[in-house]
Parts: sequence; C-alpha cells; structure tokens
Amino acid sequence: MEHLGIRILFQGNNFLRLLGGLWISLRIAGISMILSIVLGIFMGLIMTSKKKTIRFLSRLYLEVVRIMPPLVLLFLVYFGAAKHWKVNLSGDMAAVIVFTFWGAAEMGDLVRSALESIPIHQLHSGVALGMTRNQVYQFILIPQIFKRLLPSVMNLLTRMIKTTSLVVLIGVVEVVKVGKQMIDASRFAIPDAALWVYGAIFILYFAACYPFSRASALFEKKLRDS
Repeated sequence: MEHLGIRILFQGNNFLRLLGGLWISLRIAGISMILSIVLGIFMGLIMTSKKKTIRFLSRLYLEVVRIMPPLVLLFLVYFGAAKHWKVNLSGDMAAVIVFTFWGAAEMGDLVRSALESIPIHQLHSGVALGMTRNQVYQFILIPQIFKRLLPSVMNLLTRMIKTTSLVVLIGVVEVVKVGKQMIDASRFAIPDAALWVYGAIFILYFAACYPFSRASALFEKKLRDS
C-alpha cells in the first residue's frame, strides 16, 4: 500500500474527516427534508384550493423552483442576503433555506397529486357524517396520503442528499470539500490521490443513499400489493 494512492485515505484522520464531511451533507439534507415535509403538506393543501388566484400563485412557485437551478438559488440566498439585506448567513443556513424552499415545492406537488388520487366520495362521506372539512383532512385524507407519499419522499431525500454536493461552492466544508482539501495537500506526494478520494466519496454517497432507494422500492411494492 506504500506505493498506492489509496494510502491517502488512511493517513492521519483523513477517512474520519471524510465521514465528518458526509455527516454535514446528511445533516443539511435531513433538516431540509423535515422542514420540507411540514411545509409541503400545507403547500399541497393550498394547491388544491378552489380559489384560482391561490392555485396560480402556488403553481408559479412550483414552476420557479423547477426551472431555477439549485446552484443559482444558493448563490442568490448566500450572496444576495449578505449584500442586499445585510444578513450574514452561514453556508449551512443558506443551504437549509434553499433546500427547504426547493423541497417544500416538490413535496407540495406530491401532496397535491396524492390528494387528487383519493376518491372524492371519501370527502363527501365524511362531511355527510357530520365531520368538518378540517376533520376529514385530519382523520381520513392525510393519513392516506402519508402511505402513498412514502416512496416519493424517499426518492426526494436521495436527490437532496446528492444535491448537497453543490454547497461546496458557498464554502460549506462537506464531504466533497474535505476530499478536495486532501487532494490539494498531497498533489505532489500522491499524484493519483484524486482517483482514490473521489472513489471513496462515491462509495460514501452510495452507502448513504442506497438504503433510502431500497426503502422506496419496498414501499412501492407494498403499496401495489395492498
């Protein structure tokens, strides 16, 4: 191993640093996902509103999020907030804001789709039994959409974890940034360090995302069989 580039992964605490960088990526994705689920439920309810203006504004929000690259949103929040609003956000905070903004829109559309897939007679039946509209949503509709949303939520989470690699461009020291620091520090002593470091990062991302991908497939199978 002395003459192989793989030794860079085991020098000092390099591998632990990579794991620490991965934890930062997972933490950003996890916090953003939790906030996205909470806000996405409300967003999905808004998207099914009978008021055309509200539906138009919510649809506009969704289209803006889908059209705008996440990297541009990161730059707008991180640099724009500091310059125009005089708010110095940390890279982690800016990333959470952007990913929540993106995730809430995606979750809202998923919730809207799930709500519209539920037969309308369930709503009418609940109202006929004397329940309020809010009670129908709370006790009948929302529990059903959670079951239908699980596969999509898992897929969105894996996309969010992978997209956190962009936050390196606003100074967040996540796993890709740590890898680059390791490569720069040994570019003369270990010329092929990049191959091993980025290979290790690939394996770490795979290990982080694969369980959620498998969970999504299992949920989809269970939903089809039920």
